[in-house]
Amino acid sequence: MDATWIGAVFGFIAGALVSWLWSSARARELAVRGTESEQRAVALGAELIDLRARQSALAEDNARLAERLAAEQRQGAEKLALLEQAREQLGDTFKALSADALKASSESFLRLAQENLGRFQQGATAELVAREQAIEKLTQPIRERLEKFDGKLDAIEKARIGAYQALDTQLKALVDTHLPQLHRETADLVKALRQPQARGRWGEVQLRRVVELAGMLEHCDFEEQVSRTTDTGRQRPDLIVKLPGGRQVVVDAKVPLDAYLIAIEAQDEAGRQKALIGHARQLKDHIGQLAKKSYFDQFDPTPEFVVLFVPGEAFFSAALMQDPMLIEYAAENRVIPASPTTLIALLKAVSYGWRQEAIAESAREVAALGKELYDRIATLAKHWTRVGERLDGAVDAYNQSVGTLESRVLPAARRFRDLKTVGGDRDIETLAPLTQETRDLTAPELRGAGDEVRAVLQERVDD
Repeated sequence: MDATWIGAVFGFIAGALVSWLWSSARARELAVRGTESEQRAVALGAELIDLRARQSALAEDNARLAERLAAEQRQGAEKLALLEQAREQLGDTFKALSADALKASSESFLRLAQENLGRFQQGATAELVAREQAIEKLTQPIRERLEKFDGKLDAIEKARIGAYQALDTQLKALVDTHLPQLHRETADLVKALRQPQARGRWGEVQLRRVVELAGMLEHCDFEEQVSRTTDTGRQRPDLIVKLPGGRQVVVDAKVPLDAYLIAIEAQDEAGRQKALIGHARQLKDHIGQLAKKSYFDQFDPTPEFVVLFVPGEAFFSAALMQDPMLIEYAAENRVIPASPTTLIALLKAVSYGWRQEAIAESAREVAALGKELYDRIATLAKHWTRVGERLDGAVDAYNQSVGTLESRVLPAARRFRDLKTVGGDRDIETLAPLTQETRDLTAPELRGAGDEVRAVLQERVDD
C-alpha cells in the first residue's frame, strides 16, 4: 500500500513538473501579478502604519486637551465651593450680631452678596461654555481627520481583501482549468510529433516559414522536395538553396525527435537524463548519415555543405547539453546544424548574395550594351568618313572638269562666236572652282575610324 501511495505521489510530482515546464510562461505572468499585488499590499501597509502613527499623535493631542478641559472644570468647581463656603461664613458672622441692629444691613448685605455671587456664577458659566466651545472648535478638525482616517482604513482593507481574493481566484483557475488543458494539449502535441509523417510535415511548414521570413522566393531561389536516387536508395532533401555562381546548399529537416519526446514524458530525472543522452546520440548519427559521400554525390553540382534544420531551439540545446562537441563534429563533416534563427541569418546572407549577383549581371549587361553602342558609333563614323572622302573626291573631279572646260573647251567655243557662226547675245558663263572642303572628324573615337577609312581608300587609289 505504501509503495503504491509513494508511486502515485511521485507520478503526481512528475506530472506537475511536466505541466510546470509547459506553463512556465503563464506562471511567470501570474507570478508578476502576484508580486504586483504583494507590492501594492506592502505599500498599503506602509500607508496604514503612517496613518496609525498620525492617529496616535492626534489621540495624544485630544487627551491633552481633554485633561486641560477637566482641569478648567475642576478650577470652576473649586471657586464655586469657595464662594459657597464664604457665604456660609458670612451668614454665621452676621447671625452673631444684633438681630435688630444688623438685621437690615445683614439682609442687604446678603442680597448684595447673592447678586454678586449670581453674577460671578453667570460669568463663570459663560466662561466655561466659551472654553468648551473653543475646545470643541479646536478638536473638530481632529475628529474629522480621524473619521476620514477610519474610512480610508476601511477602503484599504477592502482593497487588500479584494486583491487577495482576485489572486486566489486566478490561481484556482490556473490549477483547475489551465493546467489540465495545458496537460491535454501537451499530450496531443507529443502524440502528433510521434508520428513520422506529422513530424515531417511540421518540420516542412517550419522550414517554409523560415524561408519566407528570409525573403527567399520559391520560384527563383530554392526548390522543395527534390528527390535524388543513389545506389543506397532514394534520398530526398527538404530544400535545395541555389547559390550565386551555380553552387547550391542542401537543407535537411528530418531531424529525429523520438528520444526527446521520451525525455519529456519521463517520470524521473534518471529516465529523463537517459533519454536526452539518446537524443544527442540520434542527432549525431543523423549528422553522420548526412556527411556520407554518397549523400553529397547525388547532387550535381556537389553542394558546399548540408544544413541540418532543427525546427526548435530547445531540441538542439538539449542535445548540446549532453554532447558539447556536437557542433565541432558536424562542422568537420560539412554539416551545419541550424535552428530557425540561424537558418534565417544564413538565408538572409544567400539572399544578399543573389542581390549582388543581380547587380553584377545588370552591370555586365550595361557593359555589353555600351560596347555594342560604341561599335555601332565607330561603324557610323566609318560611313561618315567615307562620305566625306567621296565628297572631297567629287569636289576634286568638279574642279578638274572646270579647269578642262575653261582651258580647253570654252576657248574653242568662243572662237565660233568670233567667227560669227553662232548668233545670240548669250555668253558662256565662267565656272568658278569649288574651294570648300569637307570637315574632318576630330573626336578621338571617330578620328581613328576616319584614318582607317582614308588608309583603305588610299590603298584602293594606289591599286
